[in-house]
Amino acid sequence: MDLLTSFADHLSLGLGTALLPANLLYCFAGVFLGTLVGVLPGLGALITISLLLPFTYHLPVDGALIMLAGVYFGADFGGGTCSILLGVPGHPAAAVDVLDGYPMAKKGRGGVALFTKAVASGWGSSFGILLLMLFAPLLAAFARQFSPVEYTALMALGLMAAATVGRGSLLKGLAAMVIGLMIATVGTDVNTGFQRFTFGLPNLSDGISLIALAMGLFAVTEVILSAGQKSVSPVRGSLKLRDQLPTKAEWRRAWPAMLRGSGLGAVFGALPGTSGGMATFLSYAIEKKVSKTPEEFGEGAIEGLAAPEACNNAGIGTAMIPSLTLGIPGDAVMALLLAAMMLHGIQPGPLVMVLQPELFWGLIVSFWIGTAFLLILNIPLIGLWVRLLRIPYPMLFPGIVLFTCIGVYSTAHATFDLYLVLIFGLVGYALHLLRIDVVPLVLGVILGQPFEENLRRSLLLSDGDFSVFLTRPISLAALTVVAALGVAAIWRQWRPAQPLARAER
Repeated sequence: MDLLTSFADHLSLGLGTALLPANLLYCFAGVFLGTLVGVLPGLGALITISLLLPFTYHLPVDGALIMLAGVYFGADFGGGTCSILLGVPGHPAAAVDVLDGYPMAKKGRGGVALFTKAVASGWGSSFGILLLMLFAPLLAAFARQFSPVEYTALMALGLMAAATVGRGSLLKGLAAMVIGLMIATVGTDVNTGFQRFTFGLPNLSDGISLIALAMGLFAVTEVILSAGQKSVSPVRGSLKLRDQLPTKAEWRRAWPAMLRGSGLGAVFGALPGTSGGMATFLSYAIEKKVSKTPEEFGEGAIEGLAAPEACNNAGIGTAMIPSLTLGIPGDAVMALLLAAMMLHGIQPGPLVMVLQPELFWGLIVSFWIGTAFLLILNIPLIGLWVRLLRIPYPMLFPGIVLFTCIGVYSTAHATFDLYLVLIFGLVGYALHLLRIDVVPLVLGVILGQPFEENLRRSLLLSDGDFSVFLTRPISLAALTVVAALGVAAIWRQWRPAQPLARAER
């Protein structure tokens, strides 16, 4: 009863701030600008918020944060739209949408993919925001208890899941994951300050740009693979809204996936320092494991789109927990949002809920309003987005390369990153020829640095005793799942084909 009363009080307080006409305008402007920029490859929330940050100094603090949060939600949604229609992720976390969303679009079901994405995004966002409002203090306290030991075990779980996601053999998945981990070691060691594997190149001192890697592996590789085609597969059928709805059978498959994905995303989002990209790929791996038709994944399985999308958006909501309550940003975008608060003289941390309750709860309620704006803006425009598939390749792909280069260059203004895009584009093409999935590689890069840092901290605190990972319940449970995944993958890979043998007899 007390929880419901507290929820009602917080909701009322937030509505009083979020429904102010000026704040509604800021929210709509942020969502619209974020969606518009997010559709363009490489131009995601990080770049847009970075450019807008100086201008927010002249805005009220609540309006500035609401607008920047709207850009965050809008750019994330637009990045998935770009992944589905063009096979080019607008940001690293949207790369998973390419796996099944893009095949659906190439089969003439781009409208269904976008509608499913919109519903999954709306559900995931609402679920994450609801948890944020109900359990922000509780989840923040729980996340605060995590030590490097727990983080290391969770990273190991993500890496093992990455190795078993690929459509190829287990060895190919492991090889791709190891390559990703090797790429993650390039740069300056945060513990010793020594440069590793930079080969004397100053541009590599900060490591390999994740944006350059993702754009090269997905955007440039897709351009190379499609260079011999004259046009994109045309959209078949009507573009009316009723013809874009998934079938009843697809809804029955999508809803459980959304529930599992949103739950996973909410947990990972609440943990400070974890990556949304890791959660989405892990959600994809889980859906493939539990599916009765895993062979459909990568060919247009609706669960492979619904679950990661719900996971990603649920994580965005709960990612505000460590950022707003502890002052610990979950990612670079959250760091910029905290910078905007500090720019206005507000110190992020637990006291924000006490000293600035109108700001805190008004910002949270604006997340819900921004989600509604996203659905209102995007669902009626599905037909317009699907018509992008009719653009001839000679016009479409030079534009993709142009915007990819602009997006990559604008992140660090380094010409060297453009060479990395070309190199990783060729690497992605070679991996395609070898039938090696790039998903384990990307996730290995995402997890490599935090896995190494938390592993070294864990061993430093335990004086090099590896048994520390088996003495804490959460890490023990995670490592048990890692072992189970490994055994299951080996058994699946080398088990005798008994049904085939019986059929031959």
